[in-house]
Amino acid sequence: MRLAQARIVTTDVGRLAQFYERILNVQSAGSEEYVELRTLGATLAISSRRAASVCGACAAAPAQNRSVILDFEVQDVDAARRRLADFIESFVLEPTTQPWGSRAMLFHDPDGNLINFYSSTHVHD
Repeated sequence: MRLAQARIVTTDVGRLAQFYERILNVQSAGSEEYVELRTLGATLAISSRRAASVCGACAAAPAQNRSVILDFEVQDVDAARRRLADFIESFVLEPTTQPWGSRAMLFHDPDGNLINFYSSTHVHD
């Protein structure tokens, strides 16, 4: 078994899709109700609440996440931080080398979902 996709339910698919296109450097494909952004490991989907309720009986609510972190492995966390400096208003965690050796930074998307950019090997200390 493999995780194929994570989906975020939002009130503004276009806004969130544009945000993720910019931070991930990939294009989204879909409609005003549902888009997918394909990365090397899995697909990130963004869905309107209306589209999610068709399949999930209103079980998903937008902007309510406080327990899931979207982890994206990047080549160089510090380079990603510099690239996003003028785009991300505030970082939860600036690039930091973790006790287990990876380098990571945390920030929120426009709906408040927590995003972790990390690299298994770090360039800077």
